[in-house]
Amino acid sequence: MNGAGDGEGGGSLPVRVVLRPVGTPLPLGFLALAVATTAFAAVQLGWVPLDQGRVAALAALLFTVPLQLVACVFGFLARDPVAGTGMGVLAGTWAVVGATTLTSPPGSSSPGLGVVLIAAAACLLVPAAAARGKLVAAAVMALSAVRFAVTGVAEATGSDAWLVGAGGVGLVLALVALYAAAGFEFEDVRRRTVLPLARSGDGAAALRGAPREQVSAVAHEAGVRKQL
Repeated sequence: MNGAGDGEGGGSLPVRVVLRPVGTPLPLGFLALAVATTAFAAVQLGWVPLDQGRVAALAALLFTVPLQLVACVFGFLARDPVAGTGMGVLAGTWAVVGATTLTSPPGSSSPGLGVVLIAAAACLLVPAAAARGKLVAAAVMALSAVRFAVTGVAEATGSDAWLVGAGGVGLVLALVALYAAAGFEFEDVRRRTVLPLARSGDGAAALRGAPREQVSAVAHEAGVRKQL
């Protein structure tokens, strides 16, 4: 993209912004999310013994967190603050959940972890609200917030009913995350919508808009403009 900026003495200097193609990181982050939420849901619903919570914790720490951190970095590199912010908050939250579960007795509850999860749920509402152009992605973020909030209440109160509820929400989240991952993956590979992703506004223009329309406001984006 070429543009012009004011130079010293009122002159004008040419400005060139180079955009590098980056594959969407959303499928990677959503698939990593599906693994962690399913693993913990299996423990919360009693499908596996409580001591297998350590395996779920290792899955979160060694599988989900690293992949979501990669998705976070490439989300920002792709100039998508919703993907970058959402994946960063998810990665940090799963890291805390994994570390706490790994260092606590099987089946124990942690009011401190409950507070962290409820706070993380509130934080996830920010990218969920901002992702109005991609409603399926927004649904994943919003369901993640619900999943963390319900789990947070279960941890804070020690209630088995809330724990089972958290497991149920976790399974629903896994299904929605898998659908979203497949939708964005197919869309990126085939260059067209295969599974409906409820794109609208800027989200729809990202696929169907003209190249000039895509980069018309890039000079005002973070990392290009003078100040954040």
